[in-house]
Amino acid sequence: MNKKTIYTLLTAICIVGFWLFDNFYTPDTYSDPERKETKISVIDDFLPNSTTGDIIIHENYMLSYNEMHEQAEWVAYKLDKSQLTYDDRKRPYFIEDPKVKTKSADYRNYKGSGYDRGHLCPAGDRRFSKYAYDETFYTSNISPQNNAFNAGIWNNLEKQVRYWTKKYGSVYVITAGVLEDNLASIGDEDVSVPNYFYKIVARNDGGAVKMLGFLFKNKASNSSIKSHLVTIDELERKTGIDFFENLPNELQKELESKINTDGWKF
Repeated sequence: MNKKTIYTLLTAICIVGFWLFDNFYTPDTYSDPERKETKISVIDDFLPNSTTGDIIIHENYMLSYNEMHEQAEWVAYKLDKSQLTYDDRKRPYFIEDPKVKTKSADYRNYKGSGYDRGHLCPAGDRRFSKYAYDETFYTSNISPQNNAFNAGIWNNLEKQVRYWTKKYGSVYVITAGVLEDNLASIGDEDVSVPNYFYKIVARNDGGAVKMLGFLFKNKASNSSIKSHLVTIDELERKTGIDFFENLPNELQKELESKINTDGWKF
């Protein structure tokens, strides 16, 4: 066998190897290997519907993945007062989500883009264990965010959510970017850059359901988080998601059509 033939064979093997790696490689997992079963702390009444049908359940949050936009259309989780700790955790690498069959976006799409890898379920809400913290570094849990927005008003709202959790005992959070047509994109995989981000915070209050919806432009803002309150109905119109489909219709109409800050201390 001459050198040219050997070179051709080696080139072909490398091409096939890279293709197999790119299409069938399953990344490492950050989930706890000793867990006997998955326990997701979001009750059915507070779960949105999925417009894609690609629901991913992790141990400490769940999400609906949108392959077209290479990110979650929503991430949902419950935050309990007992989970709020200030443990100093080492930040792991961002890795692809092994549960997303179509592969979540590679973290390198964000390199040089000018956008942060913005957490949807914040790492700061999951400091109570190494696995819970590390799970937030799946790329299915991030979205391109303007740095001043991510470090500014978005961070302020995340702190406010933790304040409410301490005050009221537990809250339920649903959050993501608004995924719509004709968005700008970054990286080789065309990760969409949302123009808006939303967050919904809900809780039970002595048998009554209370909820707030927020909508922000993906840019710096010096305004108060309270000035970004919107109705859940408006968020449903912008996203196409039914956020509380399991609640009775009459209760949905009552709660989702208005902004009611009663029982929420800002």
